[in-house]
Amino acid sequence: MPNDAKTLEHMRLDLDHFLPYRLSILSNRASDAIAQHYSDRFGLSVPEWRVIAVLGQTPGMSARDVAQRTAMDKVQVSRAAASLVDARRVKREGDEADGRVTRLSLTAKGQAIYDEVVPLALHLEEVFLAALTPEERETLNRLMDKLTDRIGHLHIIPSQSE
Repeated sequence: MPNDAKTLEHMRLDLDHFLPYRLSILSNRASDAIAQHYSDRFGLSVPEWRVIAVLGQTPGMSARDVAQRTAMDKVQVSRAAASLVDARRVKREGDEADGRVTRLSLTAKGQAIYDEVVPLALHLEEVFLAALTPEERETLNRLMDKLTDRIGHLHIIPSQSE
């Protein structure tokens, strides 16, 4: 990483070509497109749908597990889970092995939403990915896996004043 003042002076962040920004925008737009279909019908926020989606695939997770699986903030997950519990879409049960942990799972009402939204989400994903050839899809999946594996290698670069 260049650290002399002259080099830093000429460095500019071009958001249109900055990968984390582009991935964030793409992810938000894809989530928003799907959310338009389920938010009006079920009154779900994006975090609430993510909690339902994870619990539909893996029931009995703790809120911490859901946060890790979705890469959402723990507060977002807690709020979404509380809202879903209040709406009787998710239930909380104590963990038999560890009384400090509560496990989340879908109620029949939550499962019905999951069962209705999943085919729609998969259809929208297919429409979205139709822009790519089968080979491009394979390449995209490989690249996403590679970048996901690599993300753990990132670290904060000390400021130049340190």
